Parts: sequence; C-alpha cells; structure tokens
Amino acid sequence: MVKNYRVVVFGVKGVGKTAILEQAIYGHFSKNYKLWPTIEDIYQASITIDISKGVREQVRFYDTAGLDLTQLPEVGLYSNPDPSLMLSFGQIAKQYASIADAFILVYDTSRPETFDCLVTLKKEIDKNKEKKDAFYVIIGHRMREMDIKAPTLECPTSRASHWSIREKMKHFEVNALDRTSLFDPFIYIATKFNTVQPKSSFPLVRKGTQH
Repeated sequence: MVKNYRVVVFGVKGVGKTAILEQAIYGHFSKNYKLWPTIEDIYQASITIDISKGVREQVRFYDTAGLDLTQLPEVGLYSNPDPSLMLSFGQIAKQYASIADAFILVYDTSRPETFDCLVTLKKEIDKNKEKKDAFYVIIGHRMREMDIKAPTLECPTSRASHWSIREKMKHFEVNALDRTSLFDPFIYIATKFNTVQPKSSFPLVRKGTQH
C-alpha cells in the first residue's frame, strides 16, 4: 500500500500560503492570478524521488484557513500570550496535529506579527501532535520587492532564522512569483520522507478540494 504523507500548512491570513502551493504544484501563479480566502484545500502531490527507478513519494498538503490577527490579542515572541490566544491556537493544533507527518509554517517577511503567531502556534502543536517524528519547515514569503534588502536583527527574517536554529527546523525564504525559489523547501520535505535524495525537478500533479 502506498504511503500518503500529510503536511499541514499554517499561517496568518494573507501571507501567501495558497499562492506558494499553487505555484509550486501548478506553476501558473502570477500577480494577476485571483485567489479566494481558504477554508480548507487539499493538494495531492506526487514527488519523484528517483527517476531511474520510478520511485515517488505521495504527499497530501492541507492548506488551512488563515489565522485572523484582527480577532486575536497582540502576541510577541518574548511575551506571555493571552489565554484566549492559547485557547484558539490550541483548538487549531488539536484539529490537525494528530494527522500530520510534517508542518509548514508560513510568514510574511515584511510583517513581524505574522511570524510571532507561529511561535505560539508551534508550542500548541507540540503539545498535541501524536507523531513524535513529525517535523517543521518554516517559510518566509517575500511578498514585496523591498523585502530583498539585507535584514536587520529586528526583522522577522532574522528572528525566524535564529528561532529555526534553536528549534532545529529548516528555514527557507521564497517568493511565489519565482517558482524556482519554491523547489528547495518541497524537495527537502520529500527527502525527509525518504532517505533517497530526489533527482528530479518538481513533478507534482493534482488537487482535491474540501469546503
């Protein structure tokens, strides 16, 4: 029986989770591409691990509804989160943590608050995840041209980089308009699921949707 790995994608509304998946899988995302707010979409992908042997990993990506910052108390990396925030994130974590083999945490590199929420969310996921070997990948999405300048110590990119090292996670920076920037994080995930280094490009296939 073919193993279907499950990867859950989290992030605040508007950080580009869906744009990243659409571009990585289909390669047709552009500035004029219309995206609607996500309820929950499931992307079924087949990633070739070894072309010569025809080895593929089947990966199911769960694109979750974006966290709404306007309905959540302010939270910072070094602050004590409001109990209502912990409750909200705890409910989200319980919904997905038990099924996931990996988690992708996405933030906007120009919006520190979108990163801060991920720190709190990860704590709740860690409390609830059932698969101890489930791993995390954190993705900084460069959504504006100004984001390519050298980061300062206070910018979310630098903070995310330091946090990822401390938490032993892999950190990537991508731009959904540049499909080649998306290959590394997804190939890394496939590699973690299989000890054989992928030798192909990025032949992903189809998408199923749930509402």
